Amino acid sequence: MDFSISEEERAIRDTARAFIRNEVMTLESEVLRRERAHEPGLRHDELRELQLKAKAFGFWGLDTPEEYGGMDLPAVTQSLIWTEIGRSFVPFRFGGEADNILFHADEAQRKEFLLPTIAGDRISCFALTEPGAGSDVANIRLRARRDGDDWVLNGEKTFITNGNDADFAIVVAITDPERKVHDGGATAFLVDRSMGWRSEPIQTMGEGGPAALVFSDVRVPSRNILGELGQGFTLGMKWIGKGRYLIPSHALGIAERALGMAIEYANTRETFGKPIGTNQAIQWMIADSETELEAARWLVLRAAWTVDAGLDPRHASSMAKLYGAGMINRVVDRVLQIHGGMGYTRELPIERWYRQVRLLRIFEGTDEMQRLIISRDLLRGYTKLGGHLE
Repeated sequence: MDFSISEEERAIRDTARAFIRNEVMTLESEVLRRERAHEPGLRHDELRELQLKAKAFGFWGLDTPEEYGGMDLPAVTQSLIWTEIGRSFVPFRFGGEADNILFHADEAQRKEFLLPTIAGDRISCFALTEPGAGSDVANIRLRARRDGDDWVLNGEKTFITNGNDADFAIVVAITDPERKVHDGGATAFLVDRSMGWRSEPIQTMGEGGPAALVFSDVRVPSRNILGELGQGFTLGMKWIGKGRYLIPSHALGIAERALGMAIEYANTRETFGKPIGTNQAIQWMIADSETELEAARWLVLRAAWTVDAGLDPRHASSMAKLYGAGMINRVVDRVLQIHGGMGYTRELPIERWYRQVRLLRIFEGTDEMQRLIISRDLLRGYTKLGGHLE
């Protein structure tokens, strides 16, 4: 059994690491200053400039098929890159990406939505969650009523990432109230902001923030149905499932950076005439954090390997998401404790991480939903104890 990464994977990871270190981390002081002044840490034009610099390095469309100009990287390689992105708190991501379900677009939709999104000329958001339907996706209520060759949308979506910036939304709406959502009752629509929906910012404990989207008699032509009529639930689950191993991949990078700061501080901060790292209480926090970090790393990489092996990744990804989200919350809490009062200030990024990582236990599948999936798979015999070794 070989736990090493290939030379190609190492080369790609190291190049990504160098880019993050040289082009992204250098912006951290300014990002913290802006956020303390309640300004966006990174403007859209600045993000765009960074993405084009990364494109010159060869990083463009990590998951995008080569026919669309992307890298189409294996899942394990993508996981390694997202770990590198996580090393910096600057809100950066590589360009050339589009929502995975946009590749279900027809030819006309590809020209209008998919290709401009990959190029960075358009911004999308995925609108599934509603005030009364978070983990319970089957409870969505936003209605699409047929009117001739159009559909009229009424309702509200909430906690929508990119909802304040997007110029079009992928909206899952009820099209057949007589059928259940997961049995053909919902459909996905491509809805331009110019068609009449509006967004309202939602203030959260983290930086940036999601939006509520309000639809009041928004008229959408039938040609804007994504995929097929009644396919909304299937596409929604495909969208959510993609992030299950990438989210904890990002958490690994945060944990490595934060733990490294804690080790450095423990070796230099002195109390009672000696470094605090000589105290057993500090040593145990560092040891526990490193152990949990490594355990999460292999759960994440196994989930990514499962994707590359063509196996059903849902069980492995749920375990990676559940454990990785819990791990990063515990690690950042210990790192803040090791730094004491300085960790609680906004002069360091630690309190920012403390607020940021709490979201990881909620979005794209709460801890409770991951536990439900994992236990259900075992109780119903969908998977066996011992995983892929059995």
